This record gives sequence, C-alpha cells and structure tokens, in this order.
Amino acid sequence: MRPLPRPRSRQLPLGPLVALGAVGLAICSAGAVPAAFAADAGGGAAGATGVAAPAAAPRAAPAPPATPAAAPPAATAKGKAARGNKRPSATEKDARAFLDLVVPLVIPATTVDGDVAWTAATDVTPEHTGARAGADRTLAAVSGARVLIERCKALLAHEKDLDEVTARQLRRLLLAAAEAPGTIPEVVTKRVEAEAHQAALQDGFTFCLQGKPGGGGCARPGSANDIDNLLLKSRDLGERQRIWTASKEIGRPLKPGLVELQKLRNQVAREMGYSSFFGLQVADYGMTVKEMMALLDATLDTTRPLYEGLHCYAKNALAKRYGKPVPVTIPAHWIGNRWAQRWPGLIEEANLDSYFKGAKPETIVKSAESFYTSLGFSPLPDSFWKKSDLYPLEATAPRKKNAHASAWHVDHAEDVRSLMSVEANEQWFGTAHHELGHIYYFLSYSRPEVPLLLREGANRAFHEAVGELARLASSQTPYLHKVGVLPASVNPDPKGWLLQSALDSIVFLPFSAGTMSHFERDLYEEELPPAEWQKRWWEYVARYQGVVPPAARPDDACDACTKTHINDDPAQYYDYALAALIKFQLHDHICTKILKQDVRACDYSGQKAVGDFLRGILALGATRDWRTVIKEATGEDISPRALMAFYEPLVADLAGRNAGRDCRLGQ
Repeated sequence: MRPLPRPRSRQLPLGPLVALGAVGLAICSAGAVPAAFAADAGGGAAGATGVAAPAAAPRAAPAPPATPAAAPPAATAKGKAARGNKRPSATEKDARAFLDLVVPLVIPATTVDGDVAWTAATDVTPEHTGARAGADRTLAAVSGARVLIERCKALLAHEKDLDEVTARQLRRLLLAAAEAPGTIPEVVTKRVEAEAHQAALQDGFTFCLQGKPGGGGCARPGSANDIDNLLLKSRDLGERQRIWTASKEIGRPLKPGLVELQKLRNQVAREMGYSSFFGLQVADYGMTVKEMMALLDATLDTTRPLYEGLHCYAKNALAKRYGKPVPVTIPAHWIGNRWAQRWPGLIEEANLDSYFKGAKPETIVKSAESFYTSLGFSPLPDSFWKKSDLYPLEATAPRKKNAHASAWHVDHAEDVRSLMSVEANEQWFGTAHHELGHIYYFLSYSRPEVPLLLREGANRAFHEAVGELARLASSQTPYLHKVGVLPASVNPDPKGWLLQSALDSIVFLPFSAGTMSHFERDLYEEELPPAEWQKRWWEYVARYQGVVPPAARPDDACDACTKTHINDDPAQYYDYALAALIKFQLHDHICTKILKQDVRACDYSGQKAVGDFLRGILALGATRDWRTVIKEATGEDISPRALMAFYEPLVADLAGRNAGRDCRLGQ
C-alpha cells in the first residue's frame, strides 16, 4: 500500500521551520528575489497559511535533526541533462529561480511532517496526535501559501516557454497547494485537526472479537490480523458472522469525523477550482472525473464476464463448504476478506500457509529484499531496518499502531521505512514483496537527476503497480521452488493456482473500480448526505461485487468507514484498479519479451535484465507523463489486454465448472 498520511512523535522543533517559511515567503511577496516570484503576485499576503503535505508525496519518516536540514538548493534537477541544452527563456530562468527558493522551504517541512506522522501512526497517543496536527499546520503554511499559488499560476500561463521538467514541478506545487490553500486558512486548520483526530481514532481502535456476558465489556480483544486469520480459516458460520460484524464496529466512531472531512476536503479543493476533492485527486493523472470513471467502467465491462464466472464458481464452492443452499448473491461473512475485495482460501491446494509453518517473520521480509537484490538492486540501507516497524503488536499491548501495511519516504532521499505487521504466512510473504516494491521505487528515483518535487511515481498507480508486480512474481511456482518455500517435489495444479490468482486479482476490480471508486465519487462530487452512506455503500457492493451483508445493517452505521483508505488515503482507490492493469502489462512484457517465459510460470529472480528494465522506469520518478512511460515501456497504452490474456485459460475452465448452474449475479 501506498504511504499513509499518518501522524508521528515527540515535540519537534517546528519553530525554525515556521520562521523559515514566513521569512522566505515574505521576501517573495516583497519582490526581493527573482521576478519569477515577484511579478504578477497580485498582492498575495506573505506567509498565508494553507494545509497538508504535497498531494501525492509518499510518506516515510526519518528522525529529523534538532534543526531540520535545508533541502539542496537546486530545486530543479542537477546537471544540464535534466534542464536540456537549449538556451533557457526568460520565463524559464524566472521559474528556476522561483523553484530554487521554494523547494528548500517545502522539502524540510515535508520531512518533519513525515517524521511526526510516523510516530503518530506507530505510537498512538494524544500527544503524538497533537504533534501531527502541529506539523501539518506548519507544512500548510509553506505549501499552501497564497503567493506560491499565484506565482505558479503566473509562470504556467507561459508554459510554452518552460522546459517540461520545470513545468511539471510547478504543477506539482499547485496540486500540493490545493490540499492547503492559504486563501482559506481557517478551513485548512480545521481540516488538519480533523485529519489528525480521524487518524488517531482509526489507529488506536481495538476490535472486540467476543463480548462479555450481559454486555459488560470485551472478553476477547483482537487485532486486524486476528480478524483476517479467523475469516480465512474458520468454518463455523456463527463465528464468522460474529467476527465479520466485529470488524464493522470501527466504522461507527469514525463516521462523525468523515462527515466533517467530507465538507472540509471539498472546501479546500473547490477553493482552487476543482469540482470536488475527488476531482482534485483525479487531477494527479491529468484527467477529469468523467474521463477517470469512463476508464474504470470500461475496465469493469471488459472483465465482467470473467468475474461472473468466478462469482458463480465461488458461491457454489462456498455453499458446499458451509452446507447451505446456493445463493444468488454471496453473504459477506462467507468470504475470507472483510470487504470481499479478494476471495482467499477457496482453492485448498493453492493455499501455501502450511509451507511457512515454523518460519520467522524476519525471514519473510529478508526474502523479499533478496528478490530485489537478485535483480541488481542494492541492499536496503541500514536505516530501513532500524527505523521500520515491521511486526505485530499484541491486541492488549499498551502501544497501538496503524494496522495497515504501508511504505514511507520522508526525506526524498534514503530515509525509507515500512509499517507492517508481518507474520509467517502466504499473505504477508506477498505483502512484504509489495511494500519493498514501494521502497525500491523511492530509492530508484532519489538521485540528483530527478528534482526533489518529482521524486514520486510516474503516477500513484505506478507505485502500486510496482508493488503488485513483485507480489505477482513472488507467487509464481518456479520462484517459490527456487527460494525454498515449495519443496521441489511439490507442484501445485496450474489450473487451481490460476483460479485462486483470479479470485484475488479479477475479483479485486469490482471492489476497487466499482464499489470504492463510485462511492467516493458520490461522496465528494455529489456531496452524498451521511444518512444515505450506508444504503449507497451496500447498493454498490451488491451491484458490482454480488455480495450482501449477512443480516440487515443499521442505517446509522458506516460500513464504508471501516475501509482504511476512506479515512486516510481518500478519493484515490482507483489507483489500485489502474495498478492492476499496469502490473499485468509490465509482467507480460517482462515474461514474453525479456525472459521468453510463460506468463503464468515466470521467474524474475536472478535476472539482471529484468532489474535493468524496471530501473529504467523507476528511476524516472515523475519527470515524464505516465502515458508516455507505459507506452514506451510496453509498446501499448493502458488497457486490460494483458490482464485478460493472463487469465484466458480460465474462460473455458470456468465454463466447464459452471455448466448447468444458475450464474445470476443478483443485479
């Protein structure tokens, strides 16, 4: 998962940053620096406050020095190669001077903010939540300053006179400013505080797996890992329904905060001219909301027949497992995932958990690192191992931490971290490969040739695609043999393996491109009233996923709020849907063009040519348009073609398995 905008620790010396930001921006307003900052400023107030961090800046968290180190003065990439060899225009010179002034203000602020966010995510306390809000306010004062917004707009009005890399940096600054426009500081401050409060509620929540008799408290507290393990393994429908229902209880305390954030997020986005907060997040792709939803709907239409076959197979298999009549729509507690976004454990012979028995969680993460080093990437820096929080806490532990796996990049250089709760099982084996994909993406574009503001993925989906590509590679039988997860004598049935893979990847699309993306579109674009959230959520779950709750859900509950991303990574879940397409396009190219191997039994490990191919993409950061990157890397535009080709053998297989069955999806 992409880095979470979450909190961090101790009382940090934020005063110097506030002063630095105020002084720098005041100088800019006064015109005492290059014309790029002074001309056409429109009288913007110096040091006007704004909100949160740069829009898609991946988070991590290094412990900052007593006084945060300033970023390198070169805001644009170092070296003539990045700026081109042509003689720069006057506008280009002004833009470079502007960036050279702004970046040393913004980057230290994001570094401190990320460090504070890390502690608040890994040690949830009121003090850390307060520190996070303070750091966010400081960052907002710099990244959302009115004068910064006005100068970026003025320079981009002459974009034809700017180098591409320079223009891309200015656009990144504007997107970041739209998260914290200094023209409405009161709204920005309210949003900062509301985001911090919502994070603390979510990260500090303890699930109750069994109440005490008579309703007198919790007899069995549990973690997210506990819930996931029970839903994967339990065959007792009564227990499953109780656990599934317990997993939804976190939504109730989170709903009031989301009600407030719905309004505040839209206010900051609309202040900068976006249709909604959803529209602001989609703008990261250079697309409109209409264009994004059309792409998602087209993907769903293409994959729908295969999903219907999988749904039909799954409901029959689950009905047989639990001794129940075959339903039209699948009860949610029958499925081994809290949101039915993936359907694990349906193909018993494809379950690898028994092969991890006795392994230590540490070996899971080390094996993922070895995957990347075998491709020619360097070992992870020592600081990664010292600063990451990789293993689970007991549910009763006094320290609470965010339960969602994430990767963090704080200083735009080598300070990278991961937040996980690794256990020795198949799920965490894949997740560790995924999260280190983010980490190696961070490290690959953290080089002098990539400007600090463009040290991001080609787009957010690319970051997820790289992680998911590694997860896919780590699940292939030849790799599992090579690294010793599977004994040489064990060869899983290829049909069963492919079917379970589809029950993860294909099944994920109706949730990501369907339920989540359409709900969040409605939440912000339509300002969906809170009284309608629960109904709309389950309408989409039924329509896109063919899943229903095990019993009527309370109208005043918020089951959508139980999904981490709704709260702390909002209006971006389509990233994962697009990542699925990119992942299979990259995988198809690697296997068929580089390794000349079967896409369903393809072993990347030890192949330096694969590492070179990936590095060529990762090292670009956000210096190129993402459409160009995918086209040049694979020879085709983004599409479901490679994904559908990967699962093509399942079409006939599912037709045979489902012959004579009622395969209606329900709606």
